[in-house]
Amino acid sequence: MSADPEKDAGPAPEHEETGLDLARSIARALAGGASRRRGGSGGARPAGPGRRFGRWGEPPQASGAHPDERDPQLLDSTIGRLIDDQGWGTDVRVHGVFSRWDRIVGRGVAEHCRPEAFAEAKLVVRTDSTAWATQMRMLAPTVVRRLNEELGDDTVKVIDVRGPHGPSWKRGPRSVRDGRGPRDTYG
Repeated sequence: MSADPEKDAGPAPEHEETGLDLARSIARALAGGASRRRGGSGGARPAGPGRRFGRWGEPPQASGAHPDERDPQLLDSTIGRLIDDQGWGTDVRVHGVFSRWDRIVGRGVAEHCRPEAFAEAKLVVRTDSTAWATQMRMLAPTVVRRLNEELGDDTVKVIDVRGPHGPSWKRGPRSVRDGRGPRDTYG
């Protein structure tokens, strides 16, 4: 053996002109060094949060030139997939109608009637007076038809029209414990 290690190593291996061989060797060295730094031998330890390894010590997969599920995704497609997976499609469409309520029923009706809740094909609408509650009950079949045109057939079957909230007599200077309060209609 000589004192010069380069002469003993033999001929230098050929390398690619593009430098890809160098990049691959650096990536392999970094991946191998990462497993040594974690104290693992790349063996049978399961991957935990923050680890780069796959399940049970598999080496990390390198992302290729083609898109796959590990690449960053658009928020729109990710949220759409989440809504479909959870079965929230109808609820999201119905609550979208809440924001477009004035365009669906007309501005005059929307000033006095607001949708409050939707559950099991029943839409709850709150009015600001008893007169508008009566008017909305008469308009309900037309509104159900318009909503089903927007949302799909039989999404909304019933509109539950509720009048205005009366004032609460539970607190204040003239409240009586266990009292029934005034018996009058409001609206």
